[in-house]
Amino acid sequence: MNPQLHRRILEEWRGLPQPPERPDRTVTLADALTKVMGALGLNERLNEAQIAGAWKDIVGEFLAAQSAPTRLQRGVLIVSVLQPTVHFELERNWRRPIVEKLKARFGAKLIRDVKFRIG
Repeated sequence: MNPQLHRRILEEWRGLPQPPERPDRTVTLADALTKVMGALGLNERLNEAQIAGAWKDIVGEFLAAQSAPTRLQRGVLIVSVLQPTVHFELERNWRRPIVEKLKARFGAKLIRDVKFRIG
């Protein structure tokens, strides 16, 4: 039934004007949380936690024991590495495959590059 016709019939039947219906402005909890987290600047924190949880799957058990993602800044993942030799190996041979795996898993908008830091 047409909403305007329905409202008019109810007005005539009751003899009183019918208040206009309020628009449905409900949103899903996921949308509300995303909006609030974005306003508070916490989206990167959530992404950092997801990346840290997936780090072992992405780089393997040995490299995960020697390194850990510490923060995400403007699409660049900063990874702390324990030893200089592992840093050299990651920088020279593993950087591109790691970036590709991260982009495939989390999207190219989130991850653009990886920087390795000793410490």
